[in-house]
Amino acid sequence: MSQNITTHKLESINSQQVSEKPNVLFIITDDQGYGDLGCHDNTIINTPNLDKLHSQSIRFTNFHVGPTCAPTRAGIMTGRYCNSTGVWHTVGGRSLLRDSEITMADIFLENDYRTGMFGKWHLGDNYPFRPHDRGFEKALYHGGGGISQTPDYWQNDYFDDTFFRNGVTESFKGYCTDVWFDEALKFIEEESDRPFFCYLSTNAPHSPFRVLPTYSDQYSEKVPGFRSRFYGMITNIDENISRLRTKLCDLGIEENTILIFMTDNGTAAGCSVDEQNYVTNGFNAGMRGKKGSEYDGGHRVPLFMHWPKGNLVKGREIEELSANIDLLPTLIELCGLKKVEDSKFHGISLVPFIREENQPLHERVVVTDSQRVEHPIKWKQSATMTQQWRLINGNELYDIQLDPEQRHDVSLQNQDVVQTLRQHYENWWEIVSTRFDEECPIIIGSTKEKCTVLTSHDWHGERQAWNQGQVRNGLECNGYWSINIEHDGEYIFELRRWPKEEDRPIRAGIPGETIDLFSGGKELNITTARLVIGTHEQIAKVSPVANSVNFRLFVRSGPTRLKTYFNNKEGALLGAYYVYVTKTEDVNLLD
Repeated sequence: MSQNITTHKLESINSQQVSEKPNVLFIITDDQGYGDLGCHDNTIINTPNLDKLHSQSIRFTNFHVGPTCAPTRAGIMTGRYCNSTGVWHTVGGRSLLRDSEITMADIFLENDYRTGMFGKWHLGDNYPFRPHDRGFEKALYHGGGGISQTPDYWQNDYFDDTFFRNGVTESFKGYCTDVWFDEALKFIEEESDRPFFCYLSTNAPHSPFRVLPTYSDQYSEKVPGFRSRFYGMITNIDENISRLRTKLCDLGIEENTILIFMTDNGTAAGCSVDEQNYVTNGFNAGMRGKKGSEYDGGHRVPLFMHWPKGNLVKGREIEELSANIDLLPTLIELCGLKKVEDSKFHGISLVPFIREENQPLHERVVVTDSQRVEHPIKWKQSATMTQQWRLINGNELYDIQLDPEQRHDVSLQNQDVVQTLRQHYENWWEIVSTRFDEECPIIIGSTKEKCTVLTSHDWHGERQAWNQGQVRNGLECNGYWSINIEHDGEYIFELRRWPKEEDRPIRAGIPGETIDLFSGGKELNITTARLVIGTHEQIAKVSPVANSVNFRLFVRSGPTRLKTYFNNKEGALLGAYYVYVTKTEDVNLLD
């Protein structure tokens, strides 16, 4: 396999081998690792329907993603290394997919597909980053990177929650995973004059581990409590897979639907590891590391692809090195999509391996890393990979074919390999680092989002209140939002400690014996509020009964930064976790 580590344009598309363009149903689960499947020799977990899909699919067994959520999704959506797209973290304004990036949904929509997404997005909650801003005609999703994170609808808890349908809140009955599958099936059943691209992205089994006892109880005597719930969430997904496949058959569309199943990073709870990332308990398919790790257990994931009309039904394994950045070029070729101008991919089409065509025997190199910082750090938690080697953090070297658990560092005996892979990493770094200093500003004052709700999840800085439990506890932290004012005008900036759904005084707590992710709230003796936007600054007193503090000011169009402060008599405590921004001429339209 050959690939130069350079940005390149997909030059040509092979002719479609079937008369009709296939549908694409793309399923990705959250924090489920390679070992969290029965078909991968996990003797405890119950996944009969995914095991069946495994037996009826081609399987990529050396497939790699980012070690965390948003970076993996950025690579899938663009076919490009995530660090080059503005996404290398899960919070802090670094999970926003740069607005100039062309997405998988953009390309399918341009090729006259119906496009829909359901579940977890995690590439931005404000315009221009929301899924319905990025090529999805229909989108139903929760906020942030998981249910009960700060941008999510307040007090969502996986059951009977309120989600966002193309940006508008809507309440649902039932368990979140069931809702995503229900809504995806409705989308699939709708008018069929065009093929569909359906992106079904579950937030399960991401923490918090919440599922009905009927799913978790079957594991309670075999694994720790948190793992029993984690496994239970996966078993619920497995049941929904069966329901979905049955519906495809009932509708008569299974034959010409490309069904993809994958996960977004290594396991979060299927195993525990020590300080060296070696598994101490649980099951991880013999790999070192878990979610967030640079070792294979952090980023090697399952990928099943089933398409009867394309003859992708055999239980065949593809062992060549492949990655999330390859999926978009691959689907373009499989579906016979037209080339989109200015689409530049770092990945390659995997169709030659799918079709079992001969390939040149040149070495391919793929890089993944785990940054989770404001500004990327060279070599940080990086894996530079070939079919045989793993260079970790620029200095450890493992022969993955002889040592899949990565226990024996052979860098001293193979300095020529180390130096070659270090140069590949240098080439990669040169490509992805060109825009590291740029921020991805949230647009304020657009007709596409008349009221912009900024949350502390997207603060730039060292610390963010990224989940609702931290908001309840009054976590002392602050940061700034990168924004872009679309039009000159007068704007109202409404600063809140609690979101409008809770609508309590800024100072007030929430009664309860404990404060956790879903209950209680700490009182805060906040006396003043301050707003700083560009060169503008305003200060106001906070009344004991005030639910919000409003600042009204005229601002010029263009990029700038917004920072807020809630203070007590001793000084700064924290920023406003929620800021609602509205152009004054739009206020009456929102009432």
